[in-house]
Amino acid sequence: MTAAASQKQGSAQAQSRNGGSLWLRVLDPGERTLALLLLAPTALLLALIIVYPVGRLIWTSVHTLSLTSGAPAVFSGLENYQLMLEDPVFWETTRNTVLITLITVPGALVVGLCLALMANLPFRAKWPVRLSLLIPWALPLSFAGLIFAWFFHSEYGVVNDVLRRIGLPGVIWFNSAGWAFAAICLTIIWKTSSFMALIILAGLQTIPRSLYEAADVDGAGRLRQFWEITLPLLRPSIVVALIFRTITALQTFDIPFTMTRGGPGTATATLAMYIHQNTVDFLDLGYGSALAVVMFALSMIVTALYLRMIRARG
Repeated sequence: MTAAASQKQGSAQAQSRNGGSLWLRVLDPGERTLALLLLAPTALLLALIIVYPVGRLIWTSVHTLSLTSGAPAVFSGLENYQLMLEDPVFWETTRNTVLITLITVPGALVVGLCLALMANLPFRAKWPVRLSLLIPWALPLSFAGLIFAWFFHSEYGVVNDVLRRIGLPGVIWFNSAGWAFAAICLTIIWKTSSFMALIILAGLQTIPRSLYEAADVDGAGRLRQFWEITLPLLRPSIVVALIFRTITALQTFDIPFTMTRGGPGTATATLAMYIHQNTVDFLDLGYGSALAVVMFALSMIVTALYLRMIRARG
């Protein structure tokens, strides 16, 4: 065999081996390659429903785009954010949103914890008690707002009727900024406490009964068992509930909108309502997008703080 033929035969064998190894890698990929292939559809879906909308939102926020003018989008840099800093309504709605978050999140946690502890008691028929936790959570937010708007009505509302029956004067709830804000916070706590209770109840189910039995043997009372066993073991469930509840509190829209429309004036308007007003009512997509970017940033900051707290305690 000549040297040229031998070289040609060796090259063909090398190509055959390379082709075989390629098919082998395709048919039997490694763990890293297989993980990338399995995660690719999820990554693509997240890019379509999260990355692209957020990127589009940021792009719109740095443009002047008003549908009422009919003009195309014009790049304006940080002009919308500068207008925001000079906008007193923005600061008022942001303050209202933060206040609602600071009031309703701890309130819903305390009420939800109490409801979860009650639902975890050894009832013979547990399902009616636990089913009752689902009722507030299952109601649409706007429907709950309409119900409580009727409850707090100054003339024929249930709350004022109860106050008059016990000898107290009725309150015109929605004519006063303070009373209207209190009515909204009470409604949000009632609506969201069941969500907190369901997550905490799931955490209670994971605590072994043997820990309480050992505490009984050691002579620990119910209160000490709660502080030493229940509360520490519930911490992961409570943190998860707080993350979800805080994010939704920062995005509060339905209940204040259906109860007061943000009134009196803008005393009970939230940042989400102000975004809705600018984008839907005024059709100012540039400024509304800048407001939405701020609300998105607030949500991310809160989530990062919670995750850092979890990592620090872990």
